[in-house]
Amino acid sequence: MKRADPLQAPRPVMLGLVALAVAYVGVMLLLPLAAVFVEALRNGWEAAEAAIVEPDAWAAIKLTLLVAGISVPCNLIFGIASAWLIAKHDFRGKEFLLTLIDLPFSVSPVVAGLIYILLYGAHGWFGPWLEAHDISIVFATPGIVLATIFVTFPFVTRELVPLMIARGRSEEEAALSLGANGWQTFIRVTLPNIRWGLLYGVLLTNARAMGEFGAVSVVSGHIRGETNTMPLHVEVLYNEYNFVAAFAVAALLALLALVTLGLKTYLEWRHHDALAASGH
Repeated sequence: MKRADPLQAPRPVMLGLVALAVAYVGVMLLLPLAAVFVEALRNGWEAAEAAIVEPDAWAAIKLTLLVAGISVPCNLIFGIASAWLIAKHDFRGKEFLLTLIDLPFSVSPVVAGLIYILLYGAHGWFGPWLEAHDISIVFATPGIVLATIFVTFPFVTRELVPLMIARGRSEEEAALSLGANGWQTFIRVTLPNIRWGLLYGVLLTNARAMGEFGAVSVVSGHIRGETNTMPLHVEVLYNEYNFVAAFAVAALLALLALVTLGLKTYLEWRHHDALAASGH
């Protein structure tokens, strides 16, 4: 006779919890998401398409992709290096380093933007020197990139550190004992073991980079057609009561989020299969 699981709730309770979860997700996530697409297409596909290809919107799309294209590789390199250091080596101050890496999770993005204003603004610490050398950081693309890097750099590290710790050091030590150098060990041993976690971290970094609003809003200066990313452009259009255009650009962002969600689900599935195959 099969023993009942003491942690298994009665069937009516389980069904009630599932229904509650589905209702909550529907009201809080699916309904607003559907509303975005409905409002974007309220005046037809042609109006939505015109709002997306409009020069200021197109400039915002290109800037968003540019910022993501710079910040994601930077955080990829930093994330791999920091995760390798933390997971594979013992040193004093490791916990403090982990705390610093988690700092963007606890600091408001608006505060992060203000930090860069304080450092690189016209009246900031380095502002006079930058102005004397005709270098623009705040209210220009470099400031947006720096703010985006700040708010996104923990993701890759935080995905890789637990994975590297779980894998241990034995495989790398075996490769080194057989004559492989550090680069060969990383490419042929470490990287295959962490590839799904690495891709997952990159995916999260890219999603946050394209959707960041607070920090970018502070350092961008809201120069239309120059320093407005897609989230900022949506705000501008909405404040101008151009609702169809605002929801059209928002729908494009939502579509990118859905693609990200699909890729995230796929990577989680592949990562789970990889762990099961390796016996971890």
